[in-house]
Amino acid sequence: MAPIRNAAVIFAEVPSGYPEAGKHLKYVQDRTIDIDTVDPQGGIVTKNLVISIDPYMRGRMRDANQKSYTPAFKLNEPLVNFFVGKVVKSDNSRFTVGQYVYGMGSYEEYSVHPKAATDTIRVLSEAELKIGIPLTTWVGAAGMPGQTAYHGFYDIGEPKKGDTIFVTGASGAVGQIVGQLAKREGLIVIGSAGSDDKVKWLKEELNFDHAFNYKTADVKAELAKFNPLNIYFDNVGGDQLEAALDAAADHARFVECGMISQYNERDAHGIRNLFLVVGKRLKLQGFIVSDKFSDPNFFKDFYSKLPKWIVGGEIKIKEDVTKGLEKAPEAIIGIFRGNNFGKAVIQIADDV
Repeated sequence: MAPIRNAAVIFAEVPSGYPEAGKHLKYVQDRTIDIDTVDPQGGIVTKNLVISIDPYMRGRMRDANQKSYTPAFKLNEPLVNFFVGKVVKSDNSRFTVGQYVYGMGSYEEYSVHPKAATDTIRVLSEAELKIGIPLTTWVGAAGMPGQTAYHGFYDIGEPKKGDTIFVTGASGAVGQIVGQLAKREGLIVIGSAGSDDKVKWLKEELNFDHAFNYKTADVKAELAKFNPLNIYFDNVGGDQLEAALDAAADHARFVECGMISQYNERDAHGIRNLFLVVGKRLKLQGFIVSDKFSDPNFFKDFYSKLPKWIVGGEIKIKEDVTKGLEKAPEAIIGIFRGNNFGKAVIQIADDV
């Protein structure tokens, strides 16, 4: 077989504010791969089908000398994130050609995963594929974002029936799952989102007890309509975090998952009422879901429940799928401006 195109989205330059398509993130087509001759290096070669867009990616768009919990993207190399692909070549006994795999992959049409990289790649079993979840969902509600919601809500939020929870970014990949888990457990659920149609979906489709548009509503006034908060699941930070501190009950649990309002700001938003943490004896805990990836019991628990709940309609999902790798730079940037409605995913190729 002659070499074939292997287009990619590369990290071209470190942004200081909002990243720009064509400057910081570039779609390039002048790359090729020869499936017949490429060396899998004890691993596999995949045709990449879908890949996730997640807010944490902004933190990886930095200088490599800046240390953080996850490595910086490499300049002039494809972006990486959770993906689903199909094995087209294998030099590893764990994998066979034709299998679907989930794990960390690249924003490119084909990827070589050397042996060391395959340690964190899992095969989607025949049983999992038969339940009928779209491949896009394996990088969303049935993947890392769902795991983030599950771990943060249950392990850090410590929910109790009758609690009041406030979820920011409630229509997003993590927030929509958190809100529905909370409803399952008998909590009073309040959510915020950035548009009226998102708010309508939260109320009418997900049955949130209350939802509001944080861009047009008075957040403190909206929270004052309910009992003090027992759980705050934070995906946004900023003014809404301040409002939640004011509205919190004594001993409330603050699940600090993300602060997307701050990711592209040169000057971070200072929180002016942190003293309430002391007087109200609040628990504020940040977390990184990858800390749970070495816990087989966590994965067993998660995968035995979430996919079945999705298929059964107990957990409803909304995805914002962009078709075509060439559209990925704009789609990635769009999540930081709230343009997506639901879990943002890139469909790189059809399943053929």
